[in-house]
Amino acid sequence: MKHILMLILALLCALPAGSVAADKPNVLFLFADDMRADSVAALGNSFVKTPNLDSLAHRGFVFNNAYCLGGNSAAVCTPSRNMLLSGNAYFRWKDFIPPGAKAGNGPISPGDAPNWPLSMKDAGYVTYHQGKKGNTAPLIQAKFDYNLYINENLDRTCGEPGKMIADDTVKFLKEKKDERPFFMYLAFANPHDPRVAAGNYTNLYQRDQVPLPKNWLPMHPFDNGEMVVRDERLLPWPRTETDLRATLHEYYAVVTAMDGYMGRILQTLKELGQLDNTIVIFSADQSIAVGSHGLLGKQNLYDAGMKAPLIFAGPGIPKGRSDALIYLLDIYPTICDLVGGPMPAGIDGRSFKPVIAGKSKAVRNELFFAYRHLQRAWRDERWKLIRYPEVNVTQLFDLQNDPEEMKNLADDPAQASRIERMLAKLKSAQQKFGDDLPLTVDNPKPAKWTPPSAEELKKLDQPKAGKKRKK
Repeated sequence: MKHILMLILALLCALPAGSVAADKPNVLFLFADDMRADSVAALGNSFVKTPNLDSLAHRGFVFNNAYCLGGNSAAVCTPSRNMLLSGNAYFRWKDFIPPGAKAGNGPISPGDAPNWPLSMKDAGYVTYHQGKKGNTAPLIQAKFDYNLYINENLDRTCGEPGKMIADDTVKFLKEKKDERPFFMYLAFANPHDPRVAAGNYTNLYQRDQVPLPKNWLPMHPFDNGEMVVRDERLLPWPRTETDLRATLHEYYAVVTAMDGYMGRILQTLKELGQLDNTIVIFSADQSIAVGSHGLLGKQNLYDAGMKAPLIFAGPGIPKGRSDALIYLLDIYPTICDLVGGPMPAGIDGRSFKPVIAGKSKAVRNELFFAYRHLQRAWRDERWKLIRYPEVNVTQLFDLQNDPEEMKNLADDPAQASRIERMLAKLKSAQQKFGDDLPLTVDNPKPAKWTPPSAEELKKLDQPKAGKKRKK
């Protein structure tokens, strides 16, 4: 009898991984690059045409307050994707790299810490990643069973943004022989600039009819520390309505094209009889201003810089909507929780499955945001405070009555005690994450900002003495 039991155990161990996870749903994560939370028609933008994402939102669960925590780099895409896949805030890292597990006495391997692809493998999934290579998380992406990269510049300029990923994904799905369920992380390179869409997409929009953001300004009212970063130089100062409409026209055309290729992937799943057994998530690495507050990029802590769209749909996901405060780094443990996989230990991310299941209204009561050494912010369900230490400027917004963050209440004497309390909470959050940036400096820079001349910009671009220009 003992020998028979040992034989049965050996046979069970020899079964393919798919046999263990055959009852688990597939997971498809559609991830955009530099996409505002209001760039989907079903999420409140009646101008943009996104029929496939609309369908996903109409049958799924929408989160109204999903955010990137921030960034330690002007290329916020990099820390955002590393936080997403590691579940850890960037303050936990060393030299811009998420922590890793130490093997014996050997060196730390950054890709071996708890991370999303390894957790999904442990849950019995075959893992697939495809996306852009620049400003991503290559050490963690290397842990996927399939790790493919696209030529992101070609993808963005060929007129069919998203086609490269869709072509390869459809091929993989149709040829897949592995019986294990799949976890696919498709990191599109759009609608990041340069934004080029074919005429059949641009012709869907009339440029002179493109609405500007409600909170658009010709210029930002003060120096936020990143006024001449690359993204902000894509248009001259002051921003004009004509220039912004041209930018948004290109932006929306690319969003529509990408939506079409995401729809092609979803249609393939339907044809293969897999869509009903696939949890589909749509989000983006962070937002982008494209005119809001006089800014163009994502180097800011306004909602226009850090708030991302977030939609869940599929088996076990009810139709609904939530105002719960969410970090993008919470998505990883949430999916582990939803599929019954092992939960990663010791990370900053929290599962918001209880919110989806209707058992809780929130798993976080507040959010902390940070951008380099230049900006810090804290928000709760209603209020948001942003602090700019280098110029000793504070902003306070009542998000309930001013969701576009247009009226700064920081100079209102009636808000003095609130600001004091919120600054204390901001400092407490800094301590929690290991952030030692002072919120006030003794000798602040002038807050007033004047656009640089062409000659001044040229000087800014010149390498400093004794330093070589970075390639």
